[in-house]
Amino acid sequence: MATTTAPWATEKPTALLVLADGTVIEGRGLGATGSAVAEVCFNTALTGYEEILTDPSYAGQIVTFTFPHIGNVGTNDEDIEDLHPAARAGAVGAIFKANVTDPSNYRAAGHLDQWLKRRGIVALSGIDTRALTVLIREKGMPNAVIAHAPDGVFDIEDLKRQAAAWSGLIGLDLAKEVTSGQSSVWRETPWIWNEGYGEQGEPSMHVVAVDYGVKRNILRLLAGLGAKVTVVPAKTGAEEILAMQPDGIFLSNGPGDPEATGEYAVPVIQNLLKTDIPVFGICLGHQMLALALGGRTEKMHQGHHGANHPVKDHTTGKVEIVSMNHGFAVDADSLPEGVEETHVSLFDGSNCGIALTGRPVFSVQHHPEASPGPQDSHYLFRRFVNLIRERRGEDALAER
Repeated sequence: MATTTAPWATEKPTALLVLADGTVIEGRGLGATGSAVAEVCFNTALTGYEEILTDPSYAGQIVTFTFPHIGNVGTNDEDIEDLHPAARAGAVGAIFKANVTDPSNYRAAGHLDQWLKRRGIVALSGIDTRALTVLIREKGMPNAVIAHAPDGVFDIEDLKRQAAAWSGLIGLDLAKEVTSGQSSVWRETPWIWNEGYGEQGEPSMHVVAVDYGVKRNILRLLAGLGAKVTVVPAKTGAEEILAMQPDGIFLSNGPGDPEATGEYAVPVIQNLLKTDIPVFGICLGHQMLALALGGRTEKMHQGHHGANHPVKDHTTGKVEIVSMNHGFAVDADSLPEGVEETHVSLFDGSNCGIALTGRPVFSVQHHPEASPGPQDSHYLFRRFVNLIRERRGEDALAER
């Protein structure tokens, strides 16, 4: 008796990543439906996908996760990093190796797929993320379109045209898209296991944070050290900031091309530097400070994205493992006399920190708030607070 064999079954792709050079990568769609055009980068962190995807510094980018199992611990409302979740600032797309499984963690409040849908993030799984990472490493971060259609119907030629036509991040000011609409005061303090986030009591100092796309955990760490933190929009003028009588000024992280944001941010910072008020910058804030001091920034080949980057602090001689997220960098050779390079990447030697000689002004490229990532660089917040305390004649806190 003859036997029949079922035909070979193939799964119809429901998501595509279409690169600007015409390359089409097929996968399984999840998250929001539709499409988004952006730059593709890779992130090497093993944990913290929710914090990564809600970091406003990822605006205009699609994140490829090199760790294969993303989504296993679910999602919750505590781990988001953008200041205004309704605005959904952060990555527009995400790429995973394995399918997202049901959550298995005591803090989980929801499934990653549903969370991605609510955030409007288009996602794709089931591809060789190692191969895509190698492509980015060798050819640089490509412009691309990520698309998700549950019925698997795509106009591939139109997606190719969209990817090829997008101008990319160079010259793009994204800080204005993710910044706060108005000033606000932040009082939440860092998370404590089994307790959650705290509420600040009586503050001992006042810090004005210029919001280019600030992360919540930065504000929590400042509040936890006794600072009343007033968050102001990116285009707030120097006179308005100084009228708030701050003890310190913080320049936040953020997305896009620093030179584009610098068109309005640099003159403000230059005026703030005419005072003796301590200034601390992180990520885009670091780049803004460097530009204000006469330095230059440049687009990186593959960027730095992950929670395992070694950085040397020349001020202590120690090496710390840090969280990174940037596609532009300060050109160390462009720094003028009187600006000291304080931190350097041990991966590629790129600049990761500067300080103004003899002045209470410094910044770092990496993310010392460590959300996600190791906490090796938390001391930088105490260093900033100590500059404020020194100006007021108070004893310094131990940095570590």
